[in-house]
Amino acid sequence: MSINTISPSTGLTIFTHPGVSVSGSGSESGSDELDAVLRASAAAFATYRAATTLGQRKAWVVAALDHLRDRRAALCEELTAQMGRPAAFAGAEVDTMRARADYLLEIADAALADLPGRAEDGFRRWTSQEPVGPVLIVSAWNFPYLITINTIVPALLAGCTVILKPSPQTPLVADRFLEAFTAAGLPEGVFQVLHTGSLETVQQAAQHPAVQQVCFTGSTAGGLAMKKATVDRVVGVNLELGGKDPAYVRADADLKWTAGNIVDGAIFNSGQSCCAIERVYVHADVHDAFVAELQKELQGYKLGDPTDKATTVGPVISAAAVKAITAQVDDALSKGAVDATPANASFQTLPATGSYVAPRLLTNVDHSMDVMKAETFGPIIPVMKVGSDEEAVALMNDSEYGLTASIWTRDVARGEEIGERVEAGTLFVNRCDCPNPDLAWVGWKNSGLGCTLGPRGFDGFVKLRSHHIREKQG
Repeated sequence: MSINTISPSTGLTIFTHPGVSVSGSGSESGSDELDAVLRASAAAFATYRAATTLGQRKAWVVAALDHLRDRRAALCEELTAQMGRPAAFAGAEVDTMRARADYLLEIADAALADLPGRAEDGFRRWTSQEPVGPVLIVSAWNFPYLITINTIVPALLAGCTVILKPSPQTPLVADRFLEAFTAAGLPEGVFQVLHTGSLETVQQAAQHPAVQQVCFTGSTAGGLAMKKATVDRVVGVNLELGGKDPAYVRADADLKWTAGNIVDGAIFNSGQSCCAIERVYVHADVHDAFVAELQKELQGYKLGDPTDKATTVGPVISAAAVKAITAQVDDALSKGAVDATPANASFQTLPATGSYVAPRLLTNVDHSMDVMKAETFGPIIPVMKVGSDEEAVALMNDSEYGLTASIWTRDVARGEEIGERVEAGTLFVNRCDCPNPDLAWVGWKNSGLGCTLGPRGFDGFVKLRSHHIREKQG
């Protein structure tokens, strides 16, 4: 299936690629091409781990990162063109990618070290961590450098080979990684790119006997499709999926400061983050005052052309996204929600071309509305009044998702206590939308399976071997 990448800000095609097909969805030769890529990865794995040290693998990764750093300006321009990130913020992702990779490099020796067994007379005993083999990494478009670095660095350091399948919306990111690793001198076949817009092709890749681990970032439906594709195989599957992340503002919160953080956490990247705040619960005692603070914050944002350095909110990813987000807003309004969005000139007149959705602040919402239950992935802030901590916890847990949750309060101990009852892989108190490389990034419920980041982020790329070595016979 061919790939045509359309810029969300201009509507113009900026990248085309014939892609790889499989039987039934394209040319017969496409299936042969896919098989060749995967077999090449298996062949490269046969020598990569055995013939290299962790130190050598680190050096290749560092050299590739340096190559990308030296091309930072071009990477930022491409990022803005491909997925609409405002130019003012594009550099932050590239910089954070490097910082995150540097941390993974720093902890690799300890994370991949042998695990000693108990002492036993006449024996040497330990557990080693061995690379699983070729890894299929299916990345996403919304933070393509950050999401991809989470997996390719620990995979390569562990001694695995990598087949990267980028989103068709951000294909140039994968090409830049390939160029960087090639320039770094990484052996041929260790890192390959698979361009395809076909789910069938990706599923066939996951079913190929060469692939020993699948890492998928994307929608919950896409993750379930990948899990089903591997159901007849004993391989690892790591899934980073959707979210409907809640925030609870207690009556004792600093309202102005909290409002600034929540607006940023809800509409940064046009709300297109798996850990964006997508529903806000506010104690009744401060509800009206807090909504007023949200309105003040929103007045300071500027929607528009992402190449304009003054723009703080760019387009969403596609016309289909505009339609889905608008449908949620319309559903809420039809059921009694109130549009409390403040007057903001940039929100009133959308650009003539591109896929734009103006930020919206909705009040009087409840859980009968899609905007409080289904993932939105857009710059919408629905606010619901609650009467107690207990009601807030019950509503926060009333979701199929469990990625992050945030509690906003001056009473930090109480915030932690409330948070422990919320079903989420990451708990924030007075913070939001902030994955850190030293902590595990993990989703509960339908938000994920497995883990990236932190020392445990290496676990999916190794298999364990226990060693019992008797020093002598007799």
